[in-house]
Amino acid sequence: MENKVVAAIGPQSSGLGHIISHVANELHVPLLSFAATDPTLSSLQFPYFLRTTLNDNFQMKAIADFVSYCRWRQVVAIFVDDEYGRNGVSALGDALAKKRAKISYKAAITPGAGNSSISGLLASVNLMESRIFVVHVNPDSGLNIFSVAKSLGMMGSGYVWITTDWLLTALDSMEPLDTKAMDLLQGVVAFRHYTPESEKKRRFKARWKNLRSKESSRSDDGFNSYALYAYDSVWLVARALDVFFSQGNTVTFSSDPNLKNTNDSNIKLSALDVFNEGERFLQTILEINYTGLTGKIEFDSEKDRINPAYDILNIKSTGPQRVGYWSNHTGFSVVPPETLYSKPSNTSAKNQRLNEIIWPGEVRKPPRGWVFPDNGKPLIIGVPNRVSYKYYASKDNNSLGVKGYCIDIFEAAVQLLPYPVPRTYVLYGDGKRNPSYDNLIGEVNANSFDVAVGDVTIITNRTKFVDFTQPFMESGLVVVAPVKGAKSSPWSFLKPFTIEMWAVTGALFLFVGAVIWILEHRFNEEFRGPPRRQIITVFWFSFSTMFFSHRENTVSTLGRFVLLIWLFVVLIINSSYTASLTSILTVQQLTSRIEGMDSLITSNEAIGVQDGSFAWKYLVNELNIAPSRIMLLKDEVEYLSALQRGPRGGGVAAIVDELPYIKALLSNSNCKFRTVGQEFTRTGWGFAFQRDSPLAVDMSTAILQLSEEGKLERIRKKWLTYDHECTMQISDTENYQISVQSFWGLFLICGIVWLIALTLFCWKVFWQYQRLRPEVSDEERTSEEAGSSSRPGRSLRAASFKDLIKVVDRREAEIKEMLREKSSKKLKASQSSAENSQSKHSETSIEAVT
Repeated sequence: MENKVVAAIGPQSSGLGHIISHVANELHVPLLSFAATDPTLSSLQFPYFLRTTLNDNFQMKAIADFVSYCRWRQVVAIFVDDEYGRNGVSALGDALAKKRAKISYKAAITPGAGNSSISGLLASVNLMESRIFVVHVNPDSGLNIFSVAKSLGMMGSGYVWITTDWLLTALDSMEPLDTKAMDLLQGVVAFRHYTPESEKKRRFKARWKNLRSKESSRSDDGFNSYALYAYDSVWLVARALDVFFSQGNTVTFSSDPNLKNTNDSNIKLSALDVFNEGERFLQTILEINYTGLTGKIEFDSEKDRINPAYDILNIKSTGPQRVGYWSNHTGFSVVPPETLYSKPSNTSAKNQRLNEIIWPGEVRKPPRGWVFPDNGKPLIIGVPNRVSYKYYASKDNNSLGVKGYCIDIFEAAVQLLPYPVPRTYVLYGDGKRNPSYDNLIGEVNANSFDVAVGDVTIITNRTKFVDFTQPFMESGLVVVAPVKGAKSSPWSFLKPFTIEMWAVTGALFLFVGAVIWILEHRFNEEFRGPPRRQIITVFWFSFSTMFFSHRENTVSTLGRFVLLIWLFVVLIINSSYTASLTSILTVQQLTSRIEGMDSLITSNEAIGVQDGSFAWKYLVNELNIAPSRIMLLKDEVEYLSALQRGPRGGGVAAIVDELPYIKALLSNSNCKFRTVGQEFTRTGWGFAFQRDSPLAVDMSTAILQLSEEGKLERIRKKWLTYDHECTMQISDTENYQISVQSFWGLFLICGIVWLIALTLFCWKVFWQYQRLRPEVSDEERTSEEAGSSSRPGRSLRAASFKDLIKVVDRREAEIKEMLREKSSKKLKASQSSAENSQSKHSETSIEAVT
């Protein structure tokens, strides 16, 4: 740097990159690094640092995508304890978090550590449950890790080894490949910088091989991807200098007063000069756009290479074999990334694809990724030591030490797992009162228990601390209260229909009577006569159709059609009324002072809840019920006693508890009590595991399998078959009432039919009126016009309306006779006119001859 340089290429490690970046930053000298992949070497802190290789942020994102692709959730990171290793693993943790995965343990290796140190480290991580190992170390000593892992039996089936680009860096440098190394690495998945194939790259490889074959015969004379990045870095600076000078720029330096020599250092800081045109030259480098051995060289706003991509290789006995690619554009694919850059970005899970991978131990199916720890510690299962409803979970003298409905389901699910689960059941609680289930969940969260098995309700607050399995039983809070038989009412016959239904039905009866009268009035003598008689006929005919006892016959076609549709509607209404009334009169009606949770909240009476249940917190925190109103009850005996005494006798007005308990309570009470209102929470029972436990997912799958095979139902019948099956909820008369909503479709059809019939009738009447209009007597019209000479317009309209009413009121037979007479008159008039015309024509002819 004392020689007034304008650019620096290197260094080969991220650690040195941090040191030199400070110097380059101070002297305004662009620093092009082809090997420092540390993601913390950012352009914000070091504006003159330019990475010509790929940032490890992208590599760690690719590994996180691979972990998610294989559906794993935890990995163990093995890394070298320096800036390169620590910062890379930190980036891996961030990438995994975005995929809802995590690093369960970070195993740091001292740079240059020996086999004994590595052996102790691997032995400790082998005791953990995760079997996914991500190795991020230096190429010079990384192979020692697999040598030690092989000796510890950690390269067999069930294990997964994923390495960053360091492994292929070491293997690519070997020519030919070391067969011993290939034996160690069987089944390893490795990532490598992707460089597209090109004619320029092939020619360079051939030249390099010829050159090295003349100079050396060593086995590490190959070159890796970093060599290609180094080569492109040199050409990038060369091209940038060419452009820089072609634009008329010069190179000048100036001293920096901030750089002074120190007495205790041999570094001559005063000899370092600042490159005055450094910023301009850096911009020139960034603007260079050409294609090198590593592909298109172009930088984004963060000074990272665009279109980052990696090869995914599977190590086999014959050497590394590519199973696919990863790119920031489309994720995993089996075709080269550059062929997809012209297409829209698509990283959806459905679009991801890799070829088959052979895992350690010659396994073709992706390993599960975790096992129970090899330290001999079984699964510690916390079981609530209940004093009531012991058939769900309780102490026993069998080999397990516990028994119950929940225990049988857990054991049945464990038997379906594809691996053994050593387990020990531990009772939680003193046996004198039901334990607090929130405290039990807290013990699982505190690692005192690995899982809680029992009638544990899945609620929001608990899911913040543990992971629940799929619910194996539905549950929810309900209200139980004393009930009594409802008194019979003299107005019970009105209950089948709602008020709206009665009103609409009555209106339709009157309306159909009016429609039939309109359609039959001109045809049927039974619908004619004085106004009083016709009104009575309409009412009688309307309501007599309810019993199909109408005595008036319908004559007109439209009237018969309307009546046919209406009688069908009446049949449906009568049948529905009969069915509803039968249900109301035959089903025993029960009533209760407490109608549901709302009425219970508004009252000031005592409420009973089960000791240890979450119901107490729910009532206090969510429904704002005073704690003084809530009475903790230990068992069913106290439940029944408190309900029978009632609030006046020191008992409770109602009990709030979960549905499974209430079913048993009602059965044991001979159905003396019932639930009121609706179930006001929807929850379920599940097994609570520690956060991110992979066993929770497998157990959920097992529970679903039990449900599909019908085994859950068989276990339920074994433990939860009651002597008295009670109707859970009291019957509500309103449930049997029929509303307009049930018949609106039928009423709509009736309305459409009536509208069509009336429209056809009116059209026919108007047509007849138009034809009979000239028949109105001149005398009537003259007298009407004389009587209303002061308002001639209004009188004419009144006369027309009266004529129309007269036509409507006349019998159909009279109208037809009048139309025939009119037609006859028109015919005679036309014949007379023709004769007159012929006579006139003859006279004219005679006169002409004369």
